[in-house]
Amino acid sequence: MAHQEVALPLALPSTEKHYMTLSREGPLFILHLHNKDNRFTTEVCKAIIHALQVVEDTFLAQKEPTEMALITVGDGKFFSNGLDVAHAREYIPFMDSYLTMLKKLLTFTIPTVAALNGHAFAGGCMLALAHDYRVMRTERGFMCMNEIDIKAPLHPGMNALLRYKTTPKTLRALVLQGYRFNSDEALAADLVDEICPEKELMATAKKLALKWAPKAKAGIVYRQLKEELSTDTIRLLSVPYNRLESSRL
Repeated sequence: MAHQEVALPLALPSTEKHYMTLSREGPLFILHLHNKDNRFTTEVCKAIIHALQVVEDTFLAQKEPTEMALITVGDGKFFSNGLDVAHAREYIPFMDSYLTMLKKLLTFTIPTVAALNGHAFAGGCMLALAHDYRVMRTERGFMCMNEIDIKAPLHPGMNALLRYKTTPKTLRALVLQGYRFNSDEALAADLVDEICPEKELMATAKKLALKWAPKAKAGIVYRQLKEELSTDTIRLLSVPYNRLESSRL
């Protein structure tokens, strides 16, 4: 079946509910999340998965090895404020959509960069960590897992992602202390790869994405290598939420 070209920029999930925009600048795809504080609902997660599929289909349709990378950025003072807890409590299958989104991003076919324009809390922190690289603004914003303070457990796959992406000391601070890492602390803890002023955020993210975009020329091997690096995390992210003893968030 021939690849169907999708017109960009693309409003997602629809023009009526324009929560995010997927655009392209040469070899770079940019997913701009701009729905208030970018909390995750089933609809939002499925829209991100759709955006990722559009990018992946475009990449796989190339006849020659191609440089390509994806940047995800938020809006205003939030990269993402995490899960819409009310929605997650009312609609338990939501968690499966959220976990599928994390897994697809973690194993994505091309290099990915999260541009942290502001706070990345809880589920938003997880979204950032699912990317290959992270750039964080210096003037304001924290990376934080606040489940300890809101008395919410973490799915095994989310814990696995944190273990995969952090050191034991940083993991303890994130999960058991709910510590809020500012940009300097996040850089020192290897939670992010670069920090910069807000006005330089996208330029820095694009420079980093362009640096690693040539690795996409490995084709499906890039994804295969990522999958091998994160085998245990993928397995635990694939545990259906209904199989857990408690569905309480």
